Amino acid sequence: MKQPTSCDTFVVLPPLTKHGIIFGKNSDRPKDEVQEVVYIPASDASGSIKCTYIEVESAGPTKAIILSKPNWMWGAEMGANECGVVIGNEAIWTKDNDGDHDPNVKSLLGMDLLRLGLERSATATEALEIVTGLLEKYGQGGPCSNNDTSLVYHNSFIIADPTTAWVLETSGKHWVAEQIKSGYRNISNSITISTRIDRHSDGIQDYAKSKGLWNGEGEFNFRESFGGEKKPYGNRFLAGEKLLEKLTSPKDFKEVDMFKILRDTESGICMTNDGPGSVTQGSQVSVLSNTRPSVHWFTATPDPSKSVFKPFVFTKGALISKHTKCGSSLEPHTLYSLHSSALRKNNKEEVQELLRNMEDECVRELGSVLDRIGDDLSELDELLKDCVETEVKFYR
Repeated sequence: MKQPTSCDTFVVLPPLTKHGIIFGKNSDRPKDEVQEVVYIPASDASGSIKCTYIEVESAGPTKAIILSKPNWMWGAEMGANECGVVIGNEAIWTKDNDGDHDPNVKSLLGMDLLRLGLERSATATEALEIVTGLLEKYGQGGPCSNNDTSLVYHNSFIIADPTTAWVLETSGKHWVAEQIKSGYRNISNSITISTRIDRHSDGIQDYAKSKGLWNGEGEFNFRESFGGEKKPYGNRFLAGEKLLEKLTSPKDFKEVDMFKILRDTESGICMTNDGPGSVTQGSQVSVLSNTRPSVHWFTATPDPSKSVFKPFVFTKGALISKHTKCGSSLEPHTLYSLHSSALRKNNKEEVQELLRNMEDECVRELGSVLDRIGDDLSELDELLKDCVETEVKFYR
């Protein structure tokens, strides 16, 4: 099984922020893969649901969701729903890979679990319960690339809403979860939960002993038992922690600070197009608030250091641009193609500066709107659409 080496997810909580919880994720994927941003309205549809590889039973009406997803799969790398729940998932590697815990066997992908959790939940804790319930029922597994069948893995998640955040780490059908009550937290493709376990799958300790993963002595340590990891955490995880420590120290952490973290190329958190391995194919930053509308920022293009974040707010009439969605042929969407072309031009530095100025202005203007807006959010219906189409016109 190919060991994953990509993706970084972050969450920052009050009192380090002014407006609720701030979430961020870089989705690092194969170079030849395109990530699209899609909006899916709430639905009353019934019947079974065809995920990437298997069908699951319906659970009734679904929430409106926005997703950043590889264009070939049903599930998503990250996203949000109309209730202010966000989820980001990551690949992790464990020693538990036999039988129905074999990640080569096609079942639910971690990305499918993410989408199902967003479609069905009203809170982060409910999303945790939905994801783990589906995991225990159906399991997880199957190729996580359309072109590389060896890319298989278990999954970890950060799940958050305006008041609560969880880290969920899994191995096969077993799992542990840690509630994050203050400060900040990040995950970067390695098991991070050791002995502080707030929830877990039934029988996980007996299972670990039966598989020879734990000798039953002392306090149960998920990281050491399932990952065999006594070594220090990876460089990206440690670099992410340092960036969080630095940028949260004024206790005024904002979306632009999360932009900075996701754009950090020196640490490898931002994987550029000219690097040797994976590429950050999409990025998301969400500001989750109970006192004003939550805002979800997406790049919808690779490499956040050379992309612009564009905002989305859930409204009754929300509409996004066709230019971030791939067609049935899975060809790159319009924004992806134009952005890639712009990066190959001689004036790309000038283009970058103009786009970054556009992003800065958008952050300021939207902040002013959110400070005064009431219950009628209709003026934000086409917020993301307008930003995307402005960027498209700029490239053309």
